[in-house]
Amino acid sequence: MSAPVNPAVNDVRELKQFIELHARAQAIPGYRAILDRIGTDLGDGEGSWAGEWSRAADALLARGRALEACRHYAMARFPYPDGPARERAALACVAAFGQWCRQKAPQVQRLELETSVGPLRCWAAGLSAHRPRPLLLIMGGIVSVKEQWASVLPLVEKFGMAGIAAELPGVGENTLPYDADSWRMLPALLDAVADRADVHHTYANTLSFSGQLALRAAAEDPRIRGVVTAGAPVRVFFTDRDWLARVPRITADTLARLTGARPGDPAGDLAGRLAPLALSDEQLDAIRIPVAYLNSRRDEIIPGAEAALLRERLADLRLVENDDVHGSPLHVTETRIWTVLSVLRMRRVRNPQRVVLGAVWRALRARRAVRGAGR
Repeated sequence: MSAPVNPAVNDVRELKQFIELHARAQAIPGYRAILDRIGTDLGDGEGSWAGEWSRAADALLARGRALEACRHYAMARFPYPDGPARERAALACVAAFGQWCRQKAPQVQRLELETSVGPLRCWAAGLSAHRPRPLLLIMGGIVSVKEQWASVLPLVEKFGMAGIAAELPGVGENTLPYDADSWRMLPALLDAVADRADVHHTYANTLSFSGQLALRAAAEDPRIRGVVTAGAPVRVFFTDRDWLARVPRITADTLARLTGARPGDPAGDLAGRLAPLALSDEQLDAIRIPVAYLNSRRDEIIPGAEAALLRERLADLRLVENDDVHGSPLHVTETRIWTVLSVLRMRRVRNPQRVVLGAVWRALRARRAVRGAGR
């Protein structure tokens, strides 16, 4: 039986709704049992959001399961640190991931860079001055930290690439401002590792709002050779005040925090701060590289008009659509395979791995189509 819901800073029902994508993507077993114990967003006591997730994480860490603990701490700080309980979880998330690296994945290293736009803290694998490799940049959106994605870095290395997991400006350990100039972080990051990676062959796996950064940067920086993204805002999200007024409260509150806008005023102050991030026709026309875009037809955050705009303006677009909500939480396995396939296509890699992954992805899509037709 679920705990009663009490009013709090965040709407607990909304927290539970939007954590689904992240819990599935992180393959967290038994997450619904934790959600059933949560009835408030206040403090860190019994039944609280940060408290229940953090206690589950503490127990996992005590049993030596550092990566699983890291994933639970990431859920505890969701959607962003707004007080001591979530601040503790955010710090513990980074520490637990570092412990996992030292124990299980020593090839993953913490990267602290001083760049032309400011300091950046990332996780990286495969960087080498003696053998610079093509670079895969991995970033999440406005509510996910780099530790949620960095565990794939050993796999990136196995595919013959260097990998860096970073964060959107204002998220996690990234202290840069989130504004119309945020895209400059990507060229600055490439400059900072140019002596250890083949940055002239950089590919971006940038989810949601970081997809906008990658597309904007790709219009300016020819070192970016391909962008894979899912549910990325492009223009309409940033300019349609009516749409912005209807987005979930978690999204609006998080964006207000990142941009410095007045909380509770999405169609006013927040809209004004977001409008400069919209990509123009000229900027989209300048993107001549392959772009793979996953569109969720029932996305409650990103308007479907974004996919139509990309279809109209981009020279090389591969669009995949799912009958799902933001991030396609019901299509996690397909999305993982599609992401790897997209990067391999962009790199023009033809090997047995690509053949097998392609066959598996087509089989999954065909099976889902048959199920859909049978409803």
